[in-house]
Formats: sequence, structure tokens, C-alpha cells
Amino acid sequence: MEATSLISSSSFTPSSLPSALSPQLLGRHRSLFSVTVNPQRCRISVVRKKLSFCPKAALRGNVQSTGVPTSVPVRVAHELLQAGHRYLDVRTPEEFSAGHAPGAINIPYMYKAGSGMTKNPNFVAEVSSHFGKYDEIIVGCQLGKRSLMAATDLVAAGFTAVTDIAGGYAAWTQNQLPTE
Repeated sequence: MEATSLISSSSFTPSSLPSALSPQLLGRHRSLFSVTVNPQRCRISVVRKKLSFCPKAALRGNVQSTGVPTSVPVRVAHELLQAGHRYLDVRTPEEFSAGHAPGAINIPYMYKAGSGMTKNPNFVAEVSSHFGKYDEIIVGCQLGKRSLMAATDLVAAGFTAVTDIAGGYAAWTQNQLPTE
């Protein structure tokens, strides 16, 4: 991504850019530094007057570019919860009331309808009433399928820090992680 397109697409002004990006230095130096972007940290390297984002940063935090949220094992999800991420439980109210992770917020992605399930048409709106677009959210369900679909919908709706819990609540309890 060229510096000019970064400046125009991200509403930077030349005075708000780090000094390493000054026009005088872009042509003479190679630089590597970190910046904060929507609470995510990413590395940017300046080479030959062009900015490029670190591929690892794109995989870790820039889920909008791929449209696919990151999935993590339940032990990692538990560490994220302890570090301040918020737990969104997308199971049905009945499943949630049978047990859930501490502090989890229940917003069903699907509801039981007859012998099957139907998608909650207000899911993204309900999530938006409890979470901000930049909140760090871990999304879990019973086995992992609904949470991945829900996380994908949230990323598509502009949520930037969404992480899916692989294996869901079943794996959470199997690993003897805390429940309420």
C-alpha cells in the first residue's frame, strides 16, 4: 500500500504520521515500527517509498481483508477471556442456562424452530447493542459450527476483533475450564 493511499484512506494528516514517514526520510531510509490501528498492533515496513503491512499482522488482526475470523482452541480462548476479551455465547437460551463460561453474554445466533433451527434475524443488531465494533470478542457455541458462522457474520458487519472458539462449549467443559 503506498503512503499516499494510506494517508487518504485512513484520514491521516502528514503531521499525525510518525516522523519515520516524513517525505524527506521515506526516500533515504528503511524503517520498521509499530502503530496502533483500531486497538490492534501491526508492523509496517517502509521500503522504496512504499508502505507494506506485515503478512502476520494481516493474519492476526486484519480479519476484514480475508472475511474469515480467527479460530482458537478453548485453552487459548480462556486465556483471552482472562486477558479482558468478552465472551459472546451464541447458543440457544436453553443451552446457555444449562451452563456457560463466566461472564458470557448470550445472544443466540439461531433459535429452535420445530425440529430444526432458524437464524436469528436480529443477531447483528443485538450484538451491536452489547458490543462495540472494536471490542475484543470471543464467540462460542456448543460445538463450534454456529460460532464460526456468527463470527463470520460479525466480521462482515464490521466488527474488527472477533475470535471464534474452536470446539465450543463442549470442548470448554471437556478441558475442565470454569463455568457458571
